[in-house]
Amino acid sequence: MRLSEVLDNIKFEVISGDLNKEITSVEYDSRKVMVGSLFVCIEGFTVDGHSYAAQAAKKFASAIVVDKNRKLLTKDELNELAGEYHLCIVEIEDTHKYLADICANFYEHADKRLSIYGITGTKGKTTTAFMLREIFEASYRDTGLIGTVCNIIAGKKTHAEHTTPEARELFSMMDVLTRNGAEGLVMEVSSQALKLDRVRGIRYKTAAFTNLYEDHIAPNEHPDMEDYISCKLKIFDNCDMGIVNVDSDVSDRVLEYCKGKTDVITYSVEGKADFVAKNLRAERRGHVTGTVFELESEFYKDEIFVALPGKFNVYNALCAICTAYIEGVDMDVVKKALAEISVPGRMQPVENNFGVNILVDYAHNAAALESVLETLKGYTEGKIITVFGCGGNRSRTRRFEMGEVSGKLSDYTVITSDNPRKEEPMAIIDDIITGISKTDGKYEVEADRSKAISLAVNMACKGDTVLIAGKGHEDYQIFSDKTIHFDDIEHARNAVIEREGNK
Repeated sequence: MRLSEVLDNIKFEVISGDLNKEITSVEYDSRKVMVGSLFVCIEGFTVDGHSYAAQAAKKFASAIVVDKNRKLLTKDELNELAGEYHLCIVEIEDTHKYLADICANFYEHADKRLSIYGITGTKGKTTTAFMLREIFEASYRDTGLIGTVCNIIAGKKTHAEHTTPEARELFSMMDVLTRNGAEGLVMEVSSQALKLDRVRGIRYKTAAFTNLYEDHIAPNEHPDMEDYISCKLKIFDNCDMGIVNVDSDVSDRVLEYCKGKTDVITYSVEGKADFVAKNLRAERRGHVTGTVFELESEFYKDEIFVALPGKFNVYNALCAICTAYIEGVDMDVVKKALAEISVPGRMQPVENNFGVNILVDYAHNAAALESVLETLKGYTEGKIITVFGCGGNRSRTRRFEMGEVSGKLSDYTVITSDNPRKEEPMAIIDDIITGISKTDGKYEVEADRSKAISLAVNMACKGDTVLIAGKGHEDYQIFSDKTIHFDDIEHARNAVIEREGNK
């Protein structure tokens, strides 16, 4: 594609060179530049891409886009660089903002060739996204997924660096989807993606708002809750239909924002809405710990089993059901998909033949751990045994709080390592002990996470629940001098095999 085509509908000024340059890729990371690339200089929180313009030129980039308000590189320096490496250099108003427009042009507006379903909110995005993709796949609609746990593009799972990737990666994945015949894409849309224009220009078939809790308030994220919710609301600026959880504390604000922008479908467990779940009850089917609820709406009325425990997963199911209704998916397909749903690291069950409910979950702070443990009480006939640790180089307060929560709500806790990073594992464990010591909860320490999981699995009796918390879908463990492969699910399965083999 010619540079002039890549810059279509973007206001720019040519500093030097020829707009007929052939562009082979769009890059904002100079390490990925190849012959013919267009390198877009972006000033980030810690790194200014303009400082890597010369490096991109040396790697035979065809063109460079610079920011009009850059702090580095004068026009004389840019002209000198262009002359030395035969580059075209153009200047635009805001490189970070218009990176999405550049990528949309380069990938021939792949977003417009897909039905895109966006989900935002503090909690529930990941599970809802997996539920919705499962529903679409069950109705024979080839659908991609982009989110926190992983990206699923053309049937292949890849590691996710961010909940919502930068525009370059996002449009590239959408292009692959369309070239492989996909019809749709379900994506988690983070507040950062909305704030930093990663999803600029993308139109959503449905845009869903799950809930809002205090989170992501930090210097490089959001300065306060007002900024946080304001960024979340942007998802409704460009959608065909909004979906809103009216039980959220901020639902009035969300619904008011949607007025005049988009029609809305609502869901609830506690009150009135278009889709309401009633008479929730815990139920186990085989090794699956789930929830049954009665769905009431003008469109669907049925009893539904979702293969994940807890009220919060009923909310997630309702959100997915709303989109399924809008897309005309048959109710039998919806029921079957929800009855079989499994989300990596989110209340993920580990099968066994000794009658123990073994679950792996991402709960890595006190609020999440408390919510999971309170939920599991309704599914547990015997004891709750919790295995968890805390990450190094992170808040010490979290350690005290998680220790206290586990001590209060678990019958027994095995304290272990998470990702100790540059801290001593035992120093982190000592902080957890400080918290759990405020309670009457019984516990023991096993710093080796693999041995800790095995210990918990082997001490559990029929009717007990073993919760392995903190890492969820992560498949690594970070130490001061190395990162190793470590998957809680794998280690739990190995512990089950070992226990079953010893009988």
